[in-house]
Amino acid sequence: MAIASAVEGDKYRSFLHGEEEKNTKWRFGGPPNYDTVNKLFEDGRTKVWPPGSLEEKVQNLVKTWEMELFHKACVDDYKSIDPKKYTFSLNGRKPLTLEETFKLGGGYNAFMQTSLPVKFRAYDPEKETVDSAHMAFTTAFPRGFALEVLQVYSGPPVIVYKFRHWAYMEGPFKGYAPTGELVEFYGMSIFEVDELMKVVKVEFFFNGGELLGGLMKGAALHDSTIDAASSCPFLKGTG
Repeated sequence: MAIASAVEGDKYRSFLHGEEEKNTKWRFGGPPNYDTVNKLFEDGRTKVWPPGSLEEKVQNLVKTWEMELFHKACVDDYKSIDPKKYTFSLNGRKPLTLEETFKLGGGYNAFMQTSLPVKFRAYDPEKETVDSAHMAFTTAFPRGFALEVLQVYSGPPVIVYKFRHWAYMEGPFKGYAPTGELVEFYGMSIFEVDELMKVVKVEFFFNGGELLGGLMKGAALHDSTIDAASSCPFLKGTG
């Protein structure tokens, strides 16, 4: 399983720095800095995979995919994804193309799709933009949102793995005060790659309520308390 090695600046993600990225258009003004979330990952992970192992390669591929999808503004700059073939599916829903994913607001909104009636939605992806969604989660998780691969069940071209996502709620989220507590959830994912190791199909399976439940434990806040941070976008990464 070959994927380009991560270069200067980040040991877990490829295609973030270097000569090939000098003309990359970044969604939030510049390349994200993953130093803080990398420390969160290293301090909190439950698995340390041997260098060169299938598990390490899958973990780095997922982190690279996430970085490009969340932070690169132009699909022409994607190097871990085939934009023409790529589809995304959550919990068995109809697969979405990149264009359809972007119409949802991309990033977090694609992962927070729900069939709940609007009045019962703690987080409504249909009302969030890519910028407001990014702000909501980076404000709640100022140290980032770490990801680890717990087990790999099959290698390429169809990669099946179990993952854990975690963070500490140290900022407000959608009207709820920070708790400082660990917020985490587990899930399964299937990545299909082509002969060039570019991702062409992604399926995720997890309970979004596990995430939102941890974000809604704090006391209710006045709207002005939450909006105060919205003028200064964070560039810390997730994953």
